[in-house]
Amino acid sequence: MRLEAITWERLADALAEHIAAMTAKDGSPWLRVAVDGAPAAAPDALAERLAEALRMRGRAVHKARAYGFLRPASLRLEYGRRDPDAFHDEWFDRRALWREVFQPLDPGGSGRVLPDLWDPVADRATRSPYVELPPGGVLLLHGPLLLGHGFPFDLSVHLKLSSAALARRTPEDERWTLPAFARYEDETRPEEAADVVVRADDPRRPAWSGPD
Repeated sequence: MRLEAITWERLADALAEHIAAMTAKDGSPWLRVAVDGAPAAAPDALAERLAEALRMRGRAVHKARAYGFLRPASLRLEYGRRDPDAFHDEWFDRRALWREVFQPLDPGGSGRVLPDLWDPVADRATRSPYVELPPGGVLLLHGPLLLGHGFPFDLSVHLKLSSAALARRTPEDERWTLPAFARYEDETRPEEAADVVVRADDPRRPAWSGPD
């Protein structure tokens, strides 16, 4: 895969231009975009830049964090607090994402999406009110391990880190997750699954594949 150097500002603008010209693959009036990456790659920062670039183009945007859809502690921590396989398989409530985020944005859906579901600190439901995304709006779901589950993304962006960069930029108390990301690379192959790949080993000098 050929990558070319770009700034984060130009990257967000180019992605926003591409998204603004898209139509949903299934005829939905909403677009669904993934910004996939380990926390060390800062997918939240790119999602924020992209949201702002889209709003400047007159598009309504709803940002949703994958970490807002964690499963209860009794389920995700069943095998301990630092089990990498449980992090890969059990931490995120993908059924809830389907039900509360993706199904409302299906063709004929209501457009009413839940911004988050579970507070991991209090270990209880957030009870956040639903948000209505108007037709023509864009869902930006950002966080780790998003690809390979059949989510109906119209565009997926993967922030790629080499194993060395991932280890270097992951805080010591989160390094237990590294085997989960190695497994994600081996089993899901996000670099091949994503529509756009951004190499972010040096956070000051990203490079990207460009959209198809």
